[in-house]
Amino acid sequence: MLNNKIPPVLVVLFFAGLMALIAHYSVIDFSAFITYIAVIFVGIGVIFCIAGVVSFRLAKTTVNPNNPEQASELVTKGIYRISRNPMYVGFAFILLGWGVWLMSIWAIICIVGFIAYITQFQIIPEERALTKIFGQQYVDYMNRVRRWL
Repeated sequence: MLNNKIPPVLVVLFFAGLMALIAHYSVIDFSAFITYIAVIFVGIGVIFCIAGVVSFRLAKTTVNPNNPEQASELVTKGIYRISRNPMYVGFAFILLGWGVWLMSIWAIICIVGFIAYITQFQIIPEERALTKIFGQQYVDYMNRVRRWL
């Protein structure tokens, strides 16, 4: 025998009303929280970008993504141990931070478009060029380290 004499639909309506009252009289401002989260994502993105550039500079090779054929050394150390494209990962995090700051799920979803575009028109051509330059060494690196994260 059930101890509950109140129909569940009425319980739902009661709690829905209670939630509405609480929400109305206890407005919580999430703008500071959103700002902190956005800054954290942008910060992570900047760190990825800087770490990628620093790794290239230390290896004395080109940072220019438009001329991958000018690469003089295959960089596999530092941030390049966890991502083959840390600068693009960094850009994606920066866009994520921007989307969070805008507080728009639709804006955040645009990151999928960025990732698809960069993968198709930048990363895949770079991978072809680097495979021509570094051969099996680059193929082995691609098998060890993910394209993004």
